[in-house]
Amino acid sequence: MTYSAQPYGLNKWQRILLLSVGLLLAMMLFFLRAGGLNSQSPLDQLARRSLDPDTALANGRPTIFEFYADWCEACREMAPAMLQIEEKYNNQIDIVLLNVDNIRWQDFVDSYQVNGIPQLNFFDANGGPKGKSLGVRSEKQINELVNALMENKTLPSFPGVVSLTGLIPKDSFLGQNLEVDKSITPMSHS
Repeated sequence: MTYSAQPYGLNKWQRILLLSVGLLLAMMLFFLRAGGLNSQSPLDQLARRSLDPDTALANGRPTIFEFYADWCEACREMAPAMLQIEEKYNNQIDIVLLNVDNIRWQDFVDSYQVNGIPQLNFFDANGGPKGKSLGVRSEKQINELVNALMENKTLPSFPGVVSLTGLIPKDSFLGQNLEVDKSITPMSHS
C-alpha cells in the first residue's frame, strides 16, 4: 500500500479572504501607531515650528531651548506639555528644539554642556540666561518654570533645575567658553 500526500492549497476565496484580513490588520496597525494619516507626534510638531536659536534669542520674547533626540522616551513624554505651553503662549514665548543627533546643533550642545536629555535652557526676553533643567519634568513643573520665566522671576527649585540670579554675562552661561569634556555626550545617559 502506497501513501501519497494530496497537495493542500488555498482556493481562490480563501486567498482573497487571507489577503483582505492581512491588509486590514496592516491598516489598523498603521493608524494605531501613527495616530492617523495626518497626525504628527507633539515632538515633531514642536521641532517643525521651532525658530532658529539666534532669531529666538533676539526677538524680545522669553525663550526655552529644549535639547532632545527622537529616540528619547523622556523627551517624548514631555512633548505634549511643551506643545501645550507653546500653543498657550504662542506669541509670548519661543520654544526652540535642538536635536542632539543633528550636527547642525553641535556648537549649541557643546556651549550649553548638554550631557543628558531632555535639557531645557531658559532665557529672558533680552536673550539673557535664566537657568536650565535636566531631566523629564511633569506638566505642573513645566507650567511653573514657564510662568516664572514669563514673569521674569527666579525659576522654581526642583531637583535638576539650576536657576541663575544676578547679572551674568550672556556668553558665560553655565560653562560656555570653557573646555568641554568631549567624552561625555547626550547619549551617555541610559
